[in-house]
Amino acid sequence: MTVARLVATVAAPLDPASADAPQVLHWSGRRLLIQRGDTELVALDLDVATAGGRLVEARFPAPWPRRFGSVTVSPEGAAAVFVGVHAVRCVEATGATRWEVRHGCWEGEQPHMHTSFAEYADDKDHRYADNGSAAFSADGKLVWAHVRGPLRDDREAENDQELWLVIDATDGRVLGRANTMTVASSSEHTPHPDPTQIGLSVGEGEEGSPVLWGRWDGQRLTIEQIDIERILLAVSPSGRHLLTVPLEQGSLSLHRVDDGAVLREVDAQGTVTAHPGNTGGDRIYWDYEAAFVDEDTVVAGTSECDAEYGTARHWLVDVQGMTLRGEISYPFPVSGPPRSAGDGTWYTVSEDQTSLHLWRPADDD
Repeated sequence: MTVARLVATVAAPLDPASADAPQVLHWSGRRLLIQRGDTELVALDLDVATAGGRLVEARFPAPWPRRFGSVTVSPEGAAAVFVGVHAVRCVEATGATRWEVRHGCWEGEQPHMHTSFAEYADDKDHRYADNGSAAFSADGKLVWAHVRGPLRDDREAENDQELWLVIDATDGRVLGRANTMTVASSSEHTPHPDPTQIGLSVGEGEEGSPVLWGRWDGQRLTIEQIDIERILLAVSPSGRHLLTVPLEQGSLSLHRVDDGAVLREVDAQGTVTAHPGNTGGDRIYWDYEAAFVDEDTVVAGTSECDAEYGTARHWLVDVQGMTLRGEISYPFPVSGPPRSAGDGTWYTVSEDQTSLHLWRPADDD
């Protein structure tokens, strides 16, 4: 059994009654805690928070409520990108819009253009629209965005395309684009330490869940499809490997980034012991989130299938052989899956979403 050491507990800056759970964005040498509310996004330096220094928060006014999309923040914490139903908008902490890329509306079978959120703010159908996502590159110079076409200035593009865009983070110029050939209900980016590449998971409901890998050579964006029914969980610190789980969550797979090939796998059933409360022999499966602690080690959870029986359980996995090192022992019960926090750590969020706990293996001390 591996003992987890609590590195720090950081209070969520916003009231969970009107905000999403806090989360961590991380890059080499930089970690931010962010939390999205209906009217604002808050970002703070996680390393300053864990060191006990004076917290300096950046607060970004939100252009639309949180149910209408997702958000990401630049590595230096100076800009937030809100991904909405009709546009991707970059906002500075002052409230100024740095740039906006308008695209086809995610609601409805035939995409159409909006000039502002106000046009559909009270329309109940738009509250349940599909959505894309965005992420900053590791160096903060690019924004990768998955949107529905067409873009505002397109004249001959097919309306039903979904596009993966490479955007200049400074001025919003679309530098590159490619058709993802997907029909998304949602998507999520997984950053890579190399700013010229990134991963994208696209949820298509019952149609599948493609994992795409994008590469930008400065002139052209190319896309490789790694799988059609998996979720991308994490990229290793070196960027050489990535971790996925299939939709049915039965196995963790280690892939080589260069060509997407599966190197090794570990099944939950038959490897992970049943929860003490699971006396009926219910299926054991992995969570939809996991974290690389280092190049050779992953923290993965079975919290979703454990939830019916009691405390969430997390496991240390040796990726060299995709073997289980054992269950992780925490000083107090944790909730939900383990999530990546960079620098050899992972985090969990308290059940009431009022605090974030940062962990590392005690034997690393």
